[in-house]
Amino acid sequence: MSLKDINCTEELPETGSTIEANSLEKAQYVYDHYQVDCFADDSGLEVDALNGEPGVDSAHYAGPQRSHADNINLLLQNLGNQTNRNARFKTVITLVQKGEVHQFEGIIDGKILTNKKGTEGFGYDPVFMPEGFDRTFAEMSLDEKGQISHRARAFQKLITFLS
Repeated sequence: MSLKDINCTEELPETGSTIEANSLEKAQYVYDHYQVDCFADDSGLEVDALNGEPGVDSAHYAGPQRSHADNINLLLQNLGNQTNRNARFKTVITLVQKGEVHQFEGIIDGKILTNKKGTEGFGYDPVFMPEGFDRTFAEMSLDEKGQISHRARAFQKLITFLS
């Protein structure tokens, strides 16, 4: 079932200071207010040279307008000529089932390029090249990205748990 199926139309809270906390907050909110088992996720980009930024603030790194272009531009500006461009995308899925909480993490390591490449995907995809690949997420098809992404890895752990 979707949020629409349970008549949940409000924006779910995301006030945590970590990706794990936001994922938990959203899942717990739905469980508490609608009395249904559910899962929720939160994701972010963590850049080593920026002490983990943008992290939990990835979607609104450059401001409340949540502009992908603005976020990328600020990220590249903040990195400047930094040689350490190591980064990772991280997803945490929280499952609340019969009141019990389970979290599943998916990570894909990579690096931040100095220029955008590709037109697919969204967010930071044009500047993120996953480790072991010679193309950015934005140069991959959605199917290709879906096979290796942080979300795919977290969901695989959730599926294994539920099996």
